Amino acid sequence: MFADSATIYIRSGKGGDGHVSFRREMYVPAGGPDGGDGGKGGDLIFEVDDGLNTLSDFRYNRKFCAGDGENGSKKRCSGRDGEDLVIRVPEGTVIKEEQSGKVIADMSHENRRVVVLRGGRGGKGNQHYATSTMQVPKYAQPGQSGREMNVILELKLIADVGLIGFPNVGKSTLLSRVSNAKPKIANYHFTTLNPVLGVVDLDGDRGFVMADIPGLIEGASEGVGLGHEFLKHIERTRVLIHVVDAASTEGRDPLEDIAKINQELFGYEASLAQKPQVIAANKLDVLYGEEREQAIERLRKAFEPEGIRVFPISAVSGEGVKDLLRHVRDLLDTIPDKSVIFEQEYFPDQDIPSFDEPYTVSVDESGIFIVEGPRIERMLGYTNLDSEKGFEFFQKFLKNNGILDELEAKGIKEGDTVRMYGLEFDYYK
Repeated sequence: MFADSATIYIRSGKGGDGHVSFRREMYVPAGGPDGGDGGKGGDLIFEVDDGLNTLSDFRYNRKFCAGDGENGSKKRCSGRDGEDLVIRVPEGTVIKEEQSGKVIADMSHENRRVVVLRGGRGGKGNQHYATSTMQVPKYAQPGQSGREMNVILELKLIADVGLIGFPNVGKSTLLSRVSNAKPKIANYHFTTLNPVLGVVDLDGDRGFVMADIPGLIEGASEGVGLGHEFLKHIERTRVLIHVVDAASTEGRDPLEDIAKINQELFGYEASLAQKPQVIAANKLDVLYGEEREQAIERLRKAFEPEGIRVFPISAVSGEGVKDLLRHVRDLLDTIPDKSVIFEQEYFPDQDIPSFDEPYTVSVDESGIFIVEGPRIERMLGYTNLDSEKGFEFFQKFLKNNGILDELEAKGIKEGDTVRMYGLEFDYYK
């Protein structure tokens, strides 16, 4: 089954915790700290797989987690790094952050492999905290948490030319005649429920990729029918061939059909309606003589003054098809081949708090002094405050970073309470 969108949960690996241990060897009565470092968490990576053309693999498997780093151990042994997780997607997949809808990565063209979430850093073992005045550090650094988020995967097909038009006007028949594609064809509305790509081979090295874009009806830009499901596939195309039933075999007016489809394109994204268009006046095999001439002339009078060429064709017999394709190829040659790549708008790494960020000191209504900041929270995470040496180490951190001076500037007095991330202390000089 074709699938062109999916929402999944992704998480990078947590860094392993640093270890607290001390050398215990015969004839070494005062062995120093030898706690090893934790391993780095695995990265969450997206990679293009040319063998895939849908997102159907994500219909049931929606949770993807990279490996966690191992904890450090004694004898300065570092933990093993967590395994990276590579998620393979088809080319043209756009990865978006779920809540904001902002683009994280566009997996197309040269963008073949992207690290979306980096694994957490491993924590340092207690061997790193020994000093001349603190020779028995009983604390180690915890590993950094992995990053997690929900992302939306959207597959936007990459084609030079898009076939647009109301159902049952002959788009699938035309694609099957001019390319190697084998779309399902029948005389029913919405026979084509999936976008279909085909390669059109012309003389020499002048071929191009054509896509049959189904699901366009009145109200498509508002989500009616299959509108939103497939309008997005037009965004990457450079030229649009608007296929119409010039013979009005179902009682539809081709001029009204073109106006309505263009209105839907504009309603979804104004730039879509401004793409170069060519009109393929199809089903001429059922028109004869003056009736045929009048149908073609009516379309030409309406659109060729606007610079939109009209080509009478029959997708069934092949009449006029080569002229249409040559014109489309010439039109592509005049359009700069600027591949449509969706720029990154959401940067997961920037959402990670920097531990160099300034702290804040405030006083609440009850007179409690509140100190906050990423670096302080980190320090609390790997400091053993139950240890005399650990508490002394933390006090030195507060002093060296100017936090004690800031508290005094706020008017703190001995005996006042200081709160830091759920921990409360009484202030004494």
